[in-house]
Amino acid sequence: MTVLVTGAAGFIGYHLARSLLERGDEVIGIDSLSPYYDVALKQARLARLSQESAFSFHLMDVADRKALAELDCNNRNIDSIVHLAAQPGVRHSLVAPHDYTAANVEGQLAILELARSCKGLKHLVYASSSSVYGANDAIPFSVEHRVDRPVSLYAATKRAGELMATCYSHLYGIPATGLRFFTVYGPWGRPDMSPWVFTQALFEGQPLTVYNHGDLHRDFTWIDDVIAGVLAALARPPAASPPHTIYNLGNHRSESIMHLIHVLEEATGISADIRLAPLQPGDVRETFADIEASRRDLGYEPSTSIDEGMPRFVAWFRDYHDYR
Repeated sequence: MTVLVTGAAGFIGYHLARSLLERGDEVIGIDSLSPYYDVALKQARLARLSQESAFSFHLMDVADRKALAELDCNNRNIDSIVHLAAQPGVRHSLVAPHDYTAANVEGQLAILELARSCKGLKHLVYASSSSVYGANDAIPFSVEHRVDRPVSLYAATKRAGELMATCYSHLYGIPATGLRFFTVYGPWGRPDMSPWVFTQALFEGQPLTVYNHGDLHRDFTWIDDVIAGVLAALARPPAASPPHTIYNLGNHRSESIMHLIHVLEEATGISADIRLAPLQPGDVRETFADIEASRRDLGYEPSTSIDEGMPRFVAWFRDYHDYR
């Protein structure tokens, strides 16, 4: 199988590309190496992937239609696309909104057009987000719930991507699956997310800012569990009409942010200096994935709690930064 992975230098993209290579697939990776967070981290991920002969990399913006066309998906026999490239982050969307329409809307459209041109394409899997549930107060979040009340532009652009994929599946018969990720963490993770932010603050003796005065809950999902879900989805193109479906990939556990800090304190051996603050604009109090559809259709069964996963992340973080 030849799989095009967009966002291959990103956190989930790196782990997915590695898993595909390990099972014997050819992987074509693309990434713009956006400076949203430390590019050196992205380059370090790429360096590890580039050790594999079955991996090739193209530096390009996912919204660059001309560059995508030059990939020549038909001659390269691309039969699957996993589209993970995006502009992430809720708070950043408040200060750089155009980054989100460019990457998450124009980029999604460019990939859908690429998929339409790939005659042998079997499946397009693309990343959505738990953020699409927005102000939904029905817990846990089910794929059957309404998602028409986004509270951030990031969420709105990810929901737009889902609607665009539904449209292309209807018009052109493209088998497409959207995956709503819930707070994915693990080795080689993102520096803008709470596990990294809090762990770094602990090691550097800095205070931890905790929003909504500590009343926050998140469905933290270990990276290996998520990758198992992505691979299961990739192997099962939807057969419905139109051939489009959406799944939650979460841990089906809503954890208190204060419990997360306690686990990180135990793993680092450092006590946190906690500063409480109000809820930030665009943020939500709780996320919690209903994964019954993923279990039923994909055999998805996450098994890693934060009590197990966070110490593993801390061990990687300590080694990566050479903290002693």
